[in-house]
Amino acid sequence: MGSEPSSSPRIDWAKIVLNVLMPVAGVLAALCVGAVMLLALKVNPLTAYAAMFNGAVGSRFGLTQTLVKATPLLLVGAGICIAFRASVINIGGEGQIIVGALMGAWVPLTFHALPGWVLIPATCIMGFLAGSAWGFIPGILKARLRVNEILSTIMMNAIALQLMNLLLQGPLMDPEGISRGTFLAQSAQLPQQAWLARLVPQTLLHSGAIIALALAIVAYVFLWRTTMGYGIRAVGLNPDASRYSGINVPLYQAMSLTLAGGYAGLAGAIEVIGVQHRLMEGLTSGYGFTGIVAALLGGLHPIGLIPASVVFGGLLVGADKMQRAAQVPSSLVTAILGTVVLFVSGTALWSRRWAARRSASRQLENGGGE
Repeated sequence: MGSEPSSSPRIDWAKIVLNVLMPVAGVLAALCVGAVMLLALKVNPLTAYAAMFNGAVGSRFGLTQTLVKATPLLLVGAGICIAFRASVINIGGEGQIIVGALMGAWVPLTFHALPGWVLIPATCIMGFLAGSAWGFIPGILKARLRVNEILSTIMMNAIALQLMNLLLQGPLMDPEGISRGTFLAQSAQLPQQAWLARLVPQTLLHSGAIIALALAIVAYVFLWRTTMGYGIRAVGLNPDASRYSGINVPLYQAMSLTLAGGYAGLAGAIEVIGVQHRLMEGLTSGYGFTGIVAALLGGLHPIGLIPASVVFGGLLVGADKMQRAAQVPSSLVTAILGTVVLFVSGTALWSRRWAARRSASRQLENGGGE
């Protein structure tokens, strides 16, 4: 008699190592390349990286700033995880953050008489809806007209940026700036009842970090514990098989882009009411693109994204400290961060190809055994 298959699932340690260690190896390799750049400028890499580490986690201010930077990355990255699981690429995080931030400023400024317990949830909801609408447009274009989502989301970024510039130079411009003749491209300060509570006094760490953490867990539950999440993952793994099994592939792809846009829009709203307290140019700080790399570093898994977003938040904060302490030009800091992005993206691509070859090899072995 043949032995019955074991009921306990087999742990694929090779896959775990691939998903966890490869992105980390990519970050370390990028830092090694950065060390060569620093040596070329006659800067001690150990001194520079020590300043980076100390700036990120060496003090209460640095640690809280790391978590502040990690908050929008966590929200944007959670949306990226949802989109990438459906095999669609959301490059529109920047635009979705902007429209969410527009709502994050417009709602409190318009309804400033409302109490905070009403105003803050309403602002977050409107930011989420605005980002969802900005993600829905490329989603429905892909679903109905098969428009490449990379091109459409990038173009939506440009539209959102110009929309923000238009509003900041018109209806949303600070009335005090107009009266003083400064005409700064920023809105008026939001009413204090719309500000998110500070978690640590005399720092910028706000309660939005808790919201982001909770929503990352929600994204995990949605993807792995619900029927719709299963449909999204099935579409991402094999669109053709999903279509033949009755899954509406275009619907799930459009849904994933819509949800990704909502998460990014919420990140924009939280950035306004939690950190800036007004709408201004340069609000996104590249979170829409950095969030993609954080998601890749986290293995496109919402739980793995949590430490990955903290790592990238620390890199952003530590890079500023390194620039000041080691007296290196800002262009070099940008180059080092760009190298991290390149290496992490490259390791993610290599990992997917390695996994595909390994799966094909197993299928051949099983076929040969039969």
